[in-house]
Amino acid sequence: MKSQRSEIQDRMTDFLDLDNDGLRRLILESMIESQEFTVVSLHEVVCKEVNVSRKVVASMTGYISSRLGILHVNRKSYRAPRTYALKDEYADIAKAILASS
Repeated sequence: MKSQRSEIQDRMTDFLDLDNDGLRRLILESMIESQEFTVVSLHEVVCKEVNVSRKVVASMTGYISSRLGILHVNRKSYRAPRTYALKDEYADIAKAILASS
């Protein structure tokens, strides 16, 4: 049975293997740099490099959160936007995979 860290590493590698236009890599790099972010703040960072809609960034963030499991999601109140943070235990894996690919 695989450890959780190796499972996350395999998922992240598969995720980046499907990256045709560099958007997945850019979003993951932006998540690592910003530590804590909202979809709007991440969209502002990503739009400096690539012209994409906020829905695309929101969709990719949700996918990374649910499928890869490397994000911690926090909502301070019902009306406040969700804030995401890269889990500390997976930050080193994400950096290593981005450096190797």
